[in-house]
Amino acid sequence: MLPQFYQTCFQKLLTPTQYKMLQILLLLLQFHKTVTMEKLATVFPQPIRFESRRRSIQRFLLLPQLSIQFLWFPLLKHWVKIRKFKQGKRLTFAIDRTQWRDQNVFIISLIEDKRAIPVYWQLLPKQGASNLQEQKALIRPVLRLFKGYRLLLLGDREFHSVKLANWLQSKEIDFVLRQKQDTYVRQSNSSYQPLSTLGLVPGVSFFYQGIQATKQKGFGLFNLAGYYPRKYRGKVEPCGWYLLTNLNTIDAAIIAFKCRSGIEAMFKDCKTGGYNLESSHASGQRLMALILLIAIADTCTVLAGRQWRQKGLQKYMGRLQQLKRSHRRHSAFWLGLYGCLWVGAIEFWHDLASELMHLKLNKLPYFQQGLRAMTLIQSTL
Repeated sequence: MLPQFYQTCFQKLLTPTQYKMLQILLLLLQFHKTVTMEKLATVFPQPIRFESRRRSIQRFLLLPQLSIQFLWFPLLKHWVKIRKFKQGKRLTFAIDRTQWRDQNVFIISLIEDKRAIPVYWQLLPKQGASNLQEQKALIRPVLRLFKGYRLLLLGDREFHSVKLANWLQSKEIDFVLRQKQDTYVRQSNSSYQPLSTLGLVPGVSFFYQGIQATKQKGFGLFNLAGYYPRKYRGKVEPCGWYLLTNLNTIDAAIIAFKCRSGIEAMFKDCKTGGYNLESSHASGQRLMALILLIAIADTCTVLAGRQWRQKGLQKYMGRLQQLKRSHRRHSAFWLGLYGCLWVGAIEFWHDLASELMHLKLNKLPYFQQGLRAMTLIQSTL
């Protein structure tokens, strides 16, 4: 299930026992789509009592080796290397926050091929939005990790702060930060006015250069892009985008900000749409470790789904794209997950599957094609 470069990296950093434990937990995540401790302990494949299995998993999640800096950062460096991102290339990141019950997870992700890859995350010791100091603390490790690359940061309205924009500009980081409608801006030789008065309606866009954002002094000049998609098939977006940026064109700002949707898809994969993180009652270090396991499992699944799609195997894993449907029915994440589940089911019920095939000899050519497809899938697991 783990790509070869994952295996090589983890074997260097973990003991054989730790590495095997990691492999087992990742397989359980893929097949059972849950990080709930009780459920993981229920299906954990060791002939010991249930309580011993549960404690074994809990102890593993508290290992110091299961940290972002120790285990995840080396893997990300290798990821960037194999994707052939050259020094000086611009990498796009999205910053966002997700919350359930008393857990407040603050995360920054690399947007790569319309997908968000978790890079670094923190647990905020409070409810609600982050402040500037917490935002800087989240971004700084990424600056060190990707030193030598140009960075572009995307943020939704929670990160509208002109102070954040000024700090990013001082670090030579490109940014596109969505603004609230009540933010005040001023163009040269004019007075301050709220964004809501700029006349942004469906089908309209504009781009202002060298505007002053907010009435606070001491900040530089930025660019402002306004974008509101036109009404399409009777549907219209509830509101447009006001984007504070240091990019030089409206097209660059809009194209970049559209990539931010990758982090929403990632959150869905982590939660109800995938690994059901919100069902876990873990906290502190155990929760950080569970998110790390999800990050590893998620990226492995996406890589597998992309490989199988390139080999034309998606028809064995899910329904294909339909006419009049603008998006693929299944993402690379779900193709990877369904492929693992399909192969695993055939292997687990091998005897029953073989008996059923022998009862349908008229379908033998199709079964042979499917078995070849299964062999190709297994070769990448």
